[in-house]
Amino acid sequence: MTKAIKVKNTEDIQTINSIVTEFPFDIWIHGKSGMVDAKSLLGMFLLSLNEPLELVIEDDEDPHDVKKLFKALGDYLDIED
Repeated sequence: MTKAIKVKNTEDIQTINSIVTEFPFDIWIHGKSGMVDAKSLLGMFLLSLNEPLELVIEDDEDPHDVKKLFKALGDYLDIED
């Protein structure tokens, strides 16, 4: 599953990283320059913020947990209900 994610600056990186580390499943951020583990702060700082980014998680994760993640990241995601 992928969702567009808005990351504008280093504060966004730190906040997003803080949120995703609370979840037990793998969460990735994918851009044209590559894919990084969203739970790795160092990896997150390697992102190019001038390109479209997507949040990537496995399709088979618990829907309840995914919904909680999307709610926690609500300020950064474009979610259509």
